[in-house]
Amino acid sequence: MKIGAHVSTAGGISNAVARGQEIGCEAIQIFGSSPQAWAFKPVPGEQIERFKQGLINAGIGSVFLHAIYLINLGTPNEETLQKGIDSLINYMNLAADIGADGVIVHPGSHGGRGFEAVLPQAAEAIKTVLDTAPEGPCLAVENMAGMGQHIGAKFDELGWILDAVDSPRLKICLDTQHAFAAGYDLTNPQGIQAMLAELDSGPGSANVAAVHANDSKRVCGSGVDRHDNIGDGFIGEEGFAAIMANSAFAEVPFLLEVPGFEGKGPDQQNMDILKKIRSQVGLSS
Repeated sequence: MKIGAHVSTAGGISNAVARGQEIGCEAIQIFGSSPQAWAFKPVPGEQIERFKQGLINAGIGSVFLHAIYLINLGTPNEETLQKGIDSLINYMNLAADIGADGVIVHPGSHGGRGFEAVLPQAAEAIKTVLDTAPEGPCLAVENMAGMGQHIGAKFDELGWILDAVDSPRLKICLDTQHAFAAGYDLTNPQGIQAMLAELDSGPGSANVAAVHANDSKRVCGSGVDRHDNIGDGFIGEEGFAAIMANSAFAEVPFLLEVPGFEGKGPDQQNMDILKKIRSQVGLSS
């Protein structure tokens, strides 16, 4: 089980490696462009080579790109949908160039039309991305917190997306805070087993490509997307021990997206807590 974090690429993609190494990352997640803008600039080859060599030197064994936040696979606006498809293709190409495991994407909102109404559109968009993108990286659809009209707050919806696309390259990313907010009780082994039962009847736990390891500032079932540092939130260290002890996640990278104990994002203290829990449940990196 690799433990890592989302790290900044400010100043160039190759700088992300040193930032990850500084806080003890065994895996990293990065943006390939500004997460709040459609613009995408190709990464220079020199930066890519420095990034890849840096990973080797740092011993970082897993990399994911996180897609921009503007993508909405359920939008009724054709121009916005096409921009989302183009953005994902750019990210999948970059993922292949840098040797990343995959690209993680928020599926978006159905806008009140209902999930079943937007499922064919979302599936076709994903098929277009996977058909256009180079072989190698997976595309991982992330479960959502349930706020508003989110697509994929429940695992059966993610399962329907995977079934409709029918590609071995389509995976899911399990966000612990989002799952907790959506009503899955992750504070004890029984709650986690109940979540896994629904996960296995939907997209399948074998299709979890990565875990976003985030505690929650809000109670279970709140529907509110608010991440907290490990142990400071309502999931707590015992909850993360129960999650990490489950065999379904033994070989899945855990990636922090937390505010940090000094408010500067994922930090070594959060990393050390997760590594301590990993050791307590008998796992290694």
